[in-house]
Amino acid sequence: MATKKLCDSFSKTLIDEVHKWGSMKQMGVSLRCMLDFGSVQSERNMILAAQFLHRELPVRIARRAIELESLPYGLSEKPAVVKVRDWYLDSFRDLRSFPEIKNANDEREFTRMIKMIKVRHNNVVPAMALGVQQLKKSLDPKLDYEDLDEIHRFLDRFYMSRIGIRMLIGQHVAVHDPNQPPNCIGYIHAKMSPIQVAKDASEDARSVCLREYGSAPNVNIYGDPSFTFPYVPAHLHMMVFELVKNSLRAVQERHMESDKPAPPICIMVADGEEDVTIKVSDEGGGIARSGLPRIFTYLYSTANDPVYERLDVGSADVVTMAGYGYGLPICRLYARYFGGDLQIISMEGYGTDAYLHLSRLGDSQEPLP
Repeated sequence: MATKKLCDSFSKTLIDEVHKWGSMKQMGVSLRCMLDFGSVQSERNMILAAQFLHRELPVRIARRAIELESLPYGLSEKPAVVKVRDWYLDSFRDLRSFPEIKNANDEREFTRMIKMIKVRHNNVVPAMALGVQQLKKSLDPKLDYEDLDEIHRFLDRFYMSRIGIRMLIGQHVAVHDPNQPPNCIGYIHAKMSPIQVAKDASEDARSVCLREYGSAPNVNIYGDPSFTFPYVPAHLHMMVFELVKNSLRAVQERHMESDKPAPPICIMVADGEEDVTIKVSDEGGGIARSGLPRIFTYLYSTANDPVYERLDVGSADVVTMAGYGYGLPICRLYARYFGGDLQIISMEGYGTDAYLHLSRLGDSQEPLP
């Protein structure tokens, strides 16, 4: 089936406007700024925030739509990628056709609209994964992953931008919730306990392991349970879940035939002056040194690939990323979004340590690709 060209689906006027807005400057926001601004939930602040998003979101979305149209190796022509491009263009059109926001009623209507945009983009990650997998199958198997560096750099930019867009929309929508938990300002928890989030994420990861293998190693967590700092619990939960899930799988598979109990996963939470660091350690056999450069690429996984062709990119179901080779690179982007980082140190034949660094100052501007 021939891939639809951009001009077949969208007017020249819209395409010209996308290029105009895609050349405009983006405006970064810090965690501290979101926290301070959201803590005063006045009508004026809500209108100002909506006016900012009305101007900022089309710029970010236009940049990604332009990139999606000009990817190397024919990636732009893969049906799943065309579908993602069309989602971005539909969202750009919705935002640009929305009139100027002047009062509280306009702001409420705008909030409803961007909430729908966020839902529209729910399946962008699995859809892009499907497109990349289709590309991978069509390429020369002898091609080294390093030769696809241009695609890796694009995906880093694309997913970092997506994290920012979803954070801005989600934060604005969430501050309207009259039933927010104590100390929560939208997506941000002003007094988040990293120990508690690590416990919850570990239990969720162990449930997945139990379902898949019938048993799961224990997870031991060390650190000050009374320590709190401002952060986004959903982001931290996702990162710790992914790291612990990887460790559980490695330990389970390495010690499956052993009569002895599997060694536990150890999580250490340290609160420094600049960073909160979470170390996830396992005795799962480690990663070969030759494989370490690949673990943050989007075309590498040690797990069996899922059956991509079963993915309905039009559905809004949550799709597991196990085996997509996406867990670690996307975790690192989430960490970097608010000024942190993720490092992996491995000892082949023994195990792996993952160091998740989170900035506790909250003053880093969003990295804007």
